[in-house]
Amino acid sequence: MNNLKNIGIGLLLMTGVFFASCSEDFLDEEQTNAYSTAYFDTPEGLQALTVSLYGNIRWHFGFEWSYGNTLYGTDEFTNANDLTNEMWNTYDNRFGPVGASTATGAANGNATNPNALWDEMYYGIASCNTIIAKAETVISDLKIRNRCLAHAYFLRGYNYYRLVAQYGGVVLQTKPIEGVVRNYERATEEKCWEQVISDFRNAYTLFEGEVFTYGKGITWTKATAAHFLAKALLFRSSERNDAWNNAYKDTDLKEAIDACSYAITARGPLTPNYSDLYANWTGIDCPNEQLNEILMAAGHNADAATVGRFGNRTYSYFAPQFSSFSGGWVRRGVWIGSMDFQRCRPTEYTYGIFDHVNDARMWKTFRTVYGANTVVTASAGVKVGDPGIVMILNTKNDNTYNGAKFGASVQAPTWTDVNGRLPEWNTGARQTATAGTLAVKKGQFVPNSSVLYQNGVYVAPTFKNQPICNFFAGINKTECGSRTAERGDSHRDVIMARLAETYLVRAECYVRLGQYGNAMQDINTVRVRAQWKAGENRSYYNDGSQAFKVNPLNTGTSATAFAASNLDMNTYYLSNPTLAVTTAASDLRLTSFPNNLPPEDEAVMVKVGASTDKERAINFILNESTRELLGEWQRWETLSRTGMLIKRAKAFNAEAAPNITANKHELRPIPQSFIDGLLNDDGSNLSSAQKAAWQNPGY
Repeated sequence: MNNLKNIGIGLLLMTGVFFASCSEDFLDEEQTNAYSTAYFDTPEGLQALTVSLYGNIRWHFGFEWSYGNTLYGTDEFTNANDLTNEMWNTYDNRFGPVGASTATGAANGNATNPNALWDEMYYGIASCNTIIAKAETVISDLKIRNRCLAHAYFLRGYNYYRLVAQYGGVVLQTKPIEGVVRNYERATEEKCWEQVISDFRNAYTLFEGEVFTYGKGITWTKATAAHFLAKALLFRSSERNDAWNNAYKDTDLKEAIDACSYAITARGPLTPNYSDLYANWTGIDCPNEQLNEILMAAGHNADAATVGRFGNRTYSYFAPQFSSFSGGWVRRGVWIGSMDFQRCRPTEYTYGIFDHVNDARMWKTFRTVYGANTVVTASAGVKVGDPGIVMILNTKNDNTYNGAKFGASVQAPTWTDVNGRLPEWNTGARQTATAGTLAVKKGQFVPNSSVLYQNGVYVAPTFKNQPICNFFAGINKTECGSRTAERGDSHRDVIMARLAETYLVRAECYVRLGQYGNAMQDINTVRVRAQWKAGENRSYYNDGSQAFKVNPLNTGTSATAFAASNLDMNTYYLSNPTLAVTTAASDLRLTSFPNNLPPEDEAVMVKVGASTDKERAINFILNESTRELLGEWQRWETLSRTGMLIKRAKAFNAEAAPNITANKHELRPIPQSFIDGLLNDDGSNLSSAQKAAWQNPGY
């Protein structure tokens, strides 16, 4: 019996596949390798293999690589004091084809290897190739055959998209391989994008509209294919490919606009409340995981039998190290929706690119208050349920806190209410059915407090240097109160594509065609959703921690810790100290584009030297993508695509700036383990020169 198995050398053994028993819902899959290849010569076998393709995308969120190759080394995030994947952010001499290890200076053995993405994407491609090769002869039912082919073309296109976005030209293998093959050719980027676009076009043609064949909210549809077809066309026509893409640009951009328009028409409008996308996650398979705006998600649930190799570990990477501040007033546990692994620390640019007053996304995304769930020093006067960590996100021109003391120390109060202003707590921020005001008095000790600016200087990184600050306001898009162990898997889906991005993709296509009015209209659609609505309480905050309300562990001391830790408040008014309390609507709509932009955007234009209308427009869309899509697993490829990675990393990421190099770091290194395994057609080993020819420039 010729059993199939996954072997970790990527292309060199491409017969490896994942597959599962046929099911109406891929989350009910039963992982097994008991079948032989003969199983795929049956309609049931190919349908099972099709369902299993959904499992391949879970890999992206199963470990440290989730942020390492997507968010680090960009303008949005830098590393905090945890240095697991530091080299992916700093581009230092540990970042290369071999990968970092403790022997080569990595902080620990969890550092992401460049071959991680390479290997996993080719595993999925191998499964897709099997389906595409066999479907016509094995499946007689045309509807079922097309459904299987649509999924296979889509995942193959998606996996090659990820490979080409990261590595440039790669090996194109579109047919099943029998046995071990070790002589491959590397295709050009042009040829690779041709393949990606062809696969997405095939998927777009074959999908049955918005038919949820494997469960609404987790199934790829025609709109999903349209979204990624548009992204691929835009990538081919963007700056990274300017050496050869001139013949494609206009037709690609027009086709991308048409594809976006299909997705927007088929799945629109946007979800009215930004919080419903991430913050209002109330538990496993909750309704907000089924929103029409979500085009693609990696699905998860609580069934341990279906986790497979990769669960969802993304809740670990965005929170500051809250449990270590000031001796531990806020202890971690399942009642707080994140682990405090302090991997992704927002940059000054990330905080500053928001309109702090009018953009609701900022206050629905950043967690700025943690309640004290432990009394460390009774003499401090802090009770369980009082604010234990307060992070003030003020602006550069704010002088309110110039003389105040901030930091984390139990020896002496680090900040008291020197200005007599605690509006969150004195005016009833917790406007819920059962909660009233918190009894916090003027002068009360807050054990841990920080501010972004004093005297016009960005001082946030100076708190808790060890040597890099672990004290910051993190984002909440992965918070999960459904965990059943402190370090257990999250059970919430991970959104991989949604309509707001589709609008921004279409806007960028319009910009590249010189249609600035159409671009502004799409941008304003996204920004209108981001406005405060009339009646909204700007001090109210929540996130996926609230799922703990229905967690079986929510009893006894755990219930007390949950209520004490999650105070449903933010620091909106502390961060905007001259603003009167209001529930009025705000307005973020642009009235001019790409000139006369908001001041936070104009500051970026100066910093990156964007002067032409096209440069200003594209950089504005990059800024808007930060505000809308912060932390959503794609920033590195977006900056690489637009030719802005080097410039914006140097401008906004202090840790990346010294080492990031043009004509090198726009691409990842080809894994050395793959190159070393290659042979010539005659079976001889590659020479040093041949190996060097395989590698990307500079590595």
